[in-house]
Amino acid sequence: MTIISQTAGALAESLRDLVPIILVISAFQLLVLREPIANLGELVLGIGMLVLGLTLFVQGLKLGLFPLGEAMAWGLARKGSLFWLLVFAFGLGFGTTVAEPALIAVADEAASVAASGGVIAADAQARSAYASGLRLTVALAVGFALVLGVLRILRGWPIQTLIIGGYAGVVLMTTIAPPEIVGIAYDSGGVTTSTITVPLVTALGVGLATSIEGRNPLVDGFGLIAFASLTPMIFVMGYGMLV
Repeated sequence: MTIISQTAGALAESLRDLVPIILVISAFQLLVLREPIANLGELVLGIGMLVLGLTLFVQGLKLGLFPLGEAMAWGLARKGSLFWLLVFAFGLGFGTTVAEPALIAVADEAASVAASGGVIAADAQARSAYASGLRLTVALAVGFALVLGVLRILRGWPIQTLIIGGYAGVVLMTTIAPPEIVGIAYDSGGVTTSTITVPLVTALGVGLATSIEGRNPLVDGFGLIAFASLTPMIFVMGYGMLV
């Protein structure tokens, strides 16, 4: 009975989160466009699948990724090896980002637009190389960001100083980077905060701050996502200057 009630509660929460989107789309379709909703049966089925998928995804985060990230951070901090902790942080940032579906889609689209605009050759090999280079650049940037974020937690550095300095670097790079890469760089910072990266990175920060004496998980455990969004903009603009 407990499992059934928990499942029903999770489904209700997912449906509640989606209701505003459904209402907005339905209102514009019926009241502004004044057109009937096409394929209503398929639409209702799709919404049902979306609710189920969102429920399973959120529960998977709670049961799997968050505990895993926290356990790894706790274990490495207890081991007392700074080297392996930094290696784990970099590997986690690189691995989750290079597999991020949103980044793959943006990189492929950027390569196609760059080819059509004459920035790179129009053949498939050039587009693939450009997209792969962009993905690896963003992944390296996020790996570097997590290393910096872990050092911040360990040393107690103020996050506002690092963030302000980072965005000053973004502004500086924007003035000297090719205009064709600036928009891609800014979007690359956004796609790193998506389905795979955010849960594990957040769990890493909270788990590490919890395991270290003198650190507050609420104050020190969060902020890694900000670094993961910031550094790709600088790295991608540098990539555009080199390529």
